[in-house]
Amino acid sequence: MMSKRARQYLGLASAILAYYLLHEGAHLVYALVLGVFKQINFMGLGVQIDVFAEQMSSTQLGWFCLWGSICTAVAAYTLMLLTGKITKSKSKPLKACLFYITIALLLLDPLYLSALCGLFGGGDMNGISLLIPELWARMIYGALLIINAILFLKVVLPKYQESFKEK
Repeated sequence: MMSKRARQYLGLASAILAYYLLHEGAHLVYALVLGVFKQINFMGLGVQIDVFAEQMSSTQLGWFCLWGSICTAVAAYTLMLLTGKITKSKSKPLKACLFYITIALLLLDPLYLSALCGLFGGGDMNGISLLIPELWARMIYGALLIINAILFLKVVLPKYQESFKEK
């Protein structure tokens, strides 16, 4: 039987992996479709899809940057909708992984794109601001952060807490 601490570490590792696969994977697929993929950059704990930006229009670059957060949001809402079924599983490691993945997918992009992007060189916000003004984008992602945090606290967390109670 896996300890609670081991499940937490497994859940955290799976959340990081799932986030990068979905977020950066969305960038990669879009770049491949446009034929502008250059390389994958591994930077410490981070991963970045590099493109030939000079071959892209401003709109294409904006969508390239937006697709990662769209993909993580769709996956997050899907996991949230499936929470009732997931929490019925007898596998605590599976539930721990999906719990942490849900947290990461619901909160990371909205937090980064509303508040933290200015501290770390902008990242995807540099492209998103080619589509809509940065202030608007930050406000939209800020609102999403609040909404997603409430959904997590009111919908996801109670169901997982109940499912992890020792019976």
